[in-house]
Amino acid sequence: MTKAGASAQPAPVATALVISDDEAIVRQLTASMQQFAISAEVCQDAGFALQSLNRRHFEAVVVDLKMYQAKEIMERVRFSPSNQTATTFAITDGPASVSGFSTGANFVLERPLSEESLNRSLRAAYGIIMRERRRYFRCPVTIPVAVRNQEGQETQCETINISESGIAIRIPTPMNAGMEVAVRFNLPENQTRFVIQSKICWSDPTGRTGLQFLNLPLPQKTELQGWLSRRLEEVLPEAVASKFQKNAES
Repeated sequence: MTKAGASAQPAPVATALVISDDEAIVRQLTASMQQFAISAEVCQDAGFALQSLNRRHFEAVVVDLKMYQAKEIMERVRFSPSNQTATTFAITDGPASVSGFSTGANFVLERPLSEESLNRSLRAAYGIIMRERRRYFRCPVTIPVAVRNQEGQETQCETINISESGIAIRIPTPMNAGMEVAVRFNLPENQTRFVIQSKICWSDPTGRTGLQFLNLPLPQKTELQGWLSRRLEEVLPEAVASKFQKNAES
């Protein structure tokens, strides 16, 4: 059975799949994750966990190694197209148990868990989790964009959102999926003009259209990633941001 973590942050910036049937562990994890604006989706059944990994993307996956099929779940994460780059945590019974790192986990949480140890691990993992979030982050933004088709005809429109891998636009005349076009735009507060060969993935009758970037040059990719990271940081709750400010000042 899968359920959302109780008392979740109203606007979480990342989602973690927590796979454990230990109610005490689940409560501790959920409470600590909320402090970092991470929503915990709890799964107490191995079968449902495997289904969730096939259907959805998670920025982090926490697996209690006491769970039935725990090792299979860890393997599934690494072979899942949607979750192979997710940050993974393994919950073990302590130093005497089989090493959680042998399962391929990025981080190991040893029983008994404490608020201090959980916060320390989450703080260490947070940068990786946020990089994963950025890969799927669609930043809502409305800016002018020009779309040029292969015949050289150019249409002026506006964006709906931008991500690392593509852009959603609102265009006056719907375009056919599969077409290749060039999109040209400037990011807010950025002098670089982006001109990117793109492929239309979908388009609806209202003109809402999704495009995938095909060949984003490395300098522009780095610049776009930096811009998205700054936008993502802006939506971090103040309580989360302050944790890292204090850490940097100490």
